[in-house]
Amino acid sequence: MSLQLTSDAFANGQSIPAKYSCIGKNISPALAWTEPPVGTQSFALIVDDPDAPGRTWVHWVLFNIPADMRSLQEDMPITGKNVDSNTIYVGNNSSSTPSYQGPCPPSGTHRYYFKLYALDATLSLLPGATKDQLLKAMDGHTLAQAELMGTFSK
Repeated sequence: MSLQLTSDAFANGQSIPAKYSCIGKNISPALAWTEPPVGTQSFALIVDDPDAPGRTWVHWVLFNIPADMRSLQEDMPITGKNVDSNTIYVGNNSSSTPSYQGPCPPSGTHRYYFKLYALDATLSLLPGATKDQLLKAMDGHTLAQAELMGTFSK
């Protein structure tokens, strides 16, 4: 059994609707995932754009998503660490802000990867951690990974 990540907003490999981008409402899309492997203690989510000029641009970093969650609602109100009494930590994106930053390519069509990780631990990182800090903390703790890729152009 493998972990699968989906969205009602777009299918894998398809265009992300403008409402989730910088030219729309710039809100996060709803995401859902399948049952994780036994032993999952938390989830982490990284959204990034490898087609950005110069480096991969990080759009969203979440971690310590509770193991019993199977979805994130559209326009998830994550700006800190507490959401609906669940402790979800938000890391910094490439703009150094702890929030969702929708697709906003300077030109052309870019790919946006939503990567969900099932972890065998709750991480001892603080809110505002970077993608690199999160990846280092997750090293050796990933039980499964799921990926959803959408494209966007202005």
